[in-house]
Amino acid sequence: MQEKSPDLFDRVSNAAGGRRILTVSEITQDIKLVLENTFSEVWVEGEISGFNRISTGTIFFSLKDNSSLLKCVMFSSYVLGLKFEIKDGLKVICGGRISVYEKDGKYQLYVEKIEPKGLGSQQLALEQLKQRLEKEGLFSPAHKRPIPYLPAKIGLVTSLQGAAIKDILKVLERRFKDVHIIAFPVRVQGDGAKEEIAQAIKELNVFNEGLRKDERIEVMIVGRGGGSAEDLWAFNEEVVARAIYNSRIPVISAVGHERDWSVADMVADVRAATPSVAAEMVLPKKEDLKDKLLDLTSGLKRAFLDTITGLQEDVDNLAHRLKINIEHVFALNASEFNSLVKKIALLNPALLIRQYQQRAQDYARQIKVRACHLLELKTSEFRKATEKLSGLSPLNILSRGYSITFKIPEGTVVRDIKSVKVGDRVKTRLGKGAISSEVTEIF
Repeated sequence: MQEKSPDLFDRVSNAAGGRRILTVSEITQDIKLVLENTFSEVWVEGEISGFNRISTGTIFFSLKDNSSLLKCVMFSSYVLGLKFEIKDGLKVICGGRISVYEKDGKYQLYVEKIEPKGLGSQQLALEQLKQRLEKEGLFSPAHKRPIPYLPAKIGLVTSLQGAAIKDILKVLERRFKDVHIIAFPVRVQGDGAKEEIAQAIKELNVFNEGLRKDERIEVMIVGRGGGSAEDLWAFNEEVVARAIYNSRIPVISAVGHERDWSVADMVADVRAATPSVAAEMVLPKKEDLKDKLLDLTSGLKRAFLDTITGLQEDVDNLAHRLKINIEHVFALNASEFNSLVKKIALLNPALLIRQYQQRAQDYARQIKVRACHLLELKTSEFRKATEKLSGLSPLNILSRGYSITFKIPEGTVVRDIKSVKVGDRVKTRLGKGAISSEVTEIF
């Protein structure tokens, strides 16, 4: 049964003249009771003004329109349930009850719920988060790093039960079987998902710290398959965004479908439209690499032959110039020697003869030493150039773990599976030696 509102005029005083005389507390309590019974559950629309939060977490503000102002209070237990930030100028709808604060006799709205006008609370919270993170620089292109080419080890943060991991593994298997994948299973929706995703990103970074550089995870794919906005919401959470931003491993975000854009996509170094696209971004096709290697090998052969030809011409020219110079020096010294001989024949001094003979021998030795030294310098330059070209030789490329396969007996290079059939014999050239084999299966 609904409680009857008090009649403020039904009290009869014992004072003279039958006047009603109330204490301040009594009239305040009566007014409070009337307001609480009349406005026990109301929704009020207005613009927030004078917002203030005290240390206990309780917030105070006013709701205003063009002509009036209503004081409001919202206790900390209700504030904790808010999904968006309250600030001055925000147009909202507040639900609660009207009552009187007895100490100062002022009525106010005790707010239990707040909804943004014209926009859902979750969507408003997302927009506020985006604005805040963008202001902090988390979306800045200057922070984004390039994805390494042909990584040997890839980190994967997603659910092991979803379609995303199947799509990623299928693409990676088709493109490059030798890649090492480290999967960190997490929930990608529901309670606890955002914490698990953020923690997985942090732990993969910690895992990397204890490894040599050549053993570390080089790139990380974080994401899930498509779903509703609610299903994808974990990737709109601040804790996930900051974990991606703070990751020292480059991150590819692959959340949902091509039309879906999450906060994780905005923070990540690269955004992939789908998990499959993320796998295609991180690894090239092995066939494309083989074709590129063959093109590079052909180019190296041409460059090697051109360089050898050029060096041979340089050596020939050098030898020719050396020969001319030596002949010229000998001719000059021979002429000088002949002159000395003539002078000796005229003067016939035995001492001068021995001196001039010694000088002639010195000149001859100097010529020989200089000629040999010049020849050694040019020979050394030629050897260095030859060694440099040898380092670029296709044979050295094979020594690093690559191989080239030829058909037998044609000797043509096998570039793709279409050029062989079951039963064909092939020869595989390795860094050291070769292997002859028969094709038993093509896939």
